[in-house]
Amino acid sequence: MSKKGLVADIGGTNVRFALVDLDDAHPDFASTRKYSTKTHPDIAAAARSYLGEMNYSGALGGIVFGVAGPVKNGSIHLTNAGWTISEKELRDALKVSFARVVNDFEALGEAIPVFQPQDLRQIGPLAFDPKEQGTVAVVGPGTGLGVGGLVRREGAMIPLVTEGGHASFAPQDDLEVEVLKFLWKKAGRVSNERILSGPGLMNLYGAMAEIDGVPASDSTPEIVTNVASQKPGSFEAKVFARFCAILGSVAGDTALGMGARAGVLIGGGILPAAADFLAASDFRKRFEDKARFAGYMQDIPTSLIMDSQAGLLGAWAILKLQLASQ
Repeated sequence: MSKKGLVADIGGTNVRFALVDLDDAHPDFASTRKYSTKTHPDIAAAARSYLGEMNYSGALGGIVFGVAGPVKNGSIHLTNAGWTISEKELRDALKVSFARVVNDFEALGEAIPVFQPQDLRQIGPLAFDPKEQGTVAVVGPGTGLGVGGLVRREGAMIPLVTEGGHASFAPQDDLEVEVLKFLWKKAGRVSNERILSGPGLMNLYGAMAEIDGVPASDSTPEIVTNVASQKPGSFEAKVFARFCAILGSVAGDTALGMGARAGVLIGGGILPAAADFLAASDFRKRFEDKARFAGYMQDIPTSLIMDSQAGLLGAWAILKLQLASQ
């Protein structure tokens, strides 16, 4: 059997591929390349382009692709890309005996046991142990708000795939009630994703600008986070501090709902560049602020995932485990 595998992390606009060695104790992602989904008619064509760029014509031991969206019966349709991705078609098109398509947060959950110390940034007083048995939750603000987890019991691992980002937003003070009212008028029902995501950060920015009577200039999530980190007294810092506080509340609610006593990890693409800001914010205070369950929350570690390749790492872990069991 080939010792090489193909893994991918697929979003609506881009896909990242990596050719991995299945004998490695920890993968090397130096071969990672990113492609626009618009430049290829389907995922198999994009994969063939990647393998051609890598000058790899050998056999593949298998493939695992993580996709940002709900996977049903091994298949998903990506509206933005116009792609339908299915395990059967991947096996046929790429001539492999094993192909698996998973939700990206399932892949992220499977990465947890193989995280290295440098992959995580401790947020709060407790260190997260990737080897700890029990339930771990993952909350990830990025293009949307992903929520998932991993249950480990007696050597077994069960990933948890949810759509928890679409749970209803629950304001915790007068300002957040006003934010909710603003977003009600704009969007109707307000989910956590309406605030805790890239687009959500701009919704929060617009709401707080309206509430404070501040002109809402054209901005982007990157501008808000950069200005917030560099200018602590700025309006952007005020907005981003509220974003981090609300994230703390939602991460705490997720821990309660999942019974995630082994820890909560924060993923997504927004926060790694603002890790110091998150650590100094009210994130942990709001995480623990659960009234009669404050003591319960104080015993749960929280960490920020710093590894930008975490989705690929999880796909590698899934593939390695699958092929080892054959």
